Amino acid sequence: MEPGYSRKRSGGLVISETGAEAVAGLPRISSVCSSRESRVAEGKKLIMGKLKKAQKFATRLAKMIKPTDSRIKEADRVIRKKKEDEQALKIKEAPQTSSAMFLKYNSQLGPPFHVIVDTNFVNFSIKYRIDMMQGFMDCLYAKTTPYITDCVLGELEKLGQRCKVALKIIKDNRFKRLACSHKGVYADDCIVQRVTQHKCYMVATCDKDLKRRIRKIPGIPIMYIRQHRYSIERMPDAYGAPKN
Repeated sequence: MEPGYSRKRSGGLVISETGAEAVAGLPRISSVCSSRESRVAEGKKLIMGKLKKAQKFATRLAKMIKPTDSRIKEADRVIRKKKEDEQALKIKEAPQTSSAMFLKYNSQLGPPFHVIVDTNFVNFSIKYRIDMMQGFMDCLYAKTTPYITDCVLGELEKLGQRCKVALKIIKDNRFKRLACSHKGVYADDCIVQRVTQHKCYMVATCDKDLKRRIRKIPGIPIMYIRQHRYSIERMPDAYGAPKN
């Protein structure tokens, strides 16, 4: 007979006080079950964490594949280029230049001079009260033929009454018209393209942006207004044009 227990006459067991204290110290069944559930939950968390780490590692591996790998589709695959030999001769394609630029200056320039006039050049000439034909003669010391493109005329017509005097001036018989095949009335692109193709022209403008673009084209003089008179830059010294 274990301590803490006594047998009745009828054959049953009676728990003494010491036995009750011993039973109270034992863990209950519900507490044991809850501890098992918590352990199972912790195990599941560990497994899920490992799975997530494995998935992240797999995605990293997928990202780490080289772009030249054979497993990538041919359309997306990067083709390795051979390293260029530093000692080999390098061929550079230079832009085609006009034969008129064989010498240091443009040989196509010469009297009578052909000047493409911009919109603001006409307006500033009116503002400073400069006779355009006389101004050309005083600047270049030679006969000059001014040209007006269709887009320049369109710009002046678009401005309306403000350029009424300018329209009267450019409709003079001494001003020649140049037909434009492009769309719109933006004159800067038209003038730059025309001057690039034909080296016989010089450009009269006071627009800083247009002057900057024309300076990139070799051999094209630029006429502008300075101190209430016409001045010219990039003109060959042989013609005796006034310097800045």
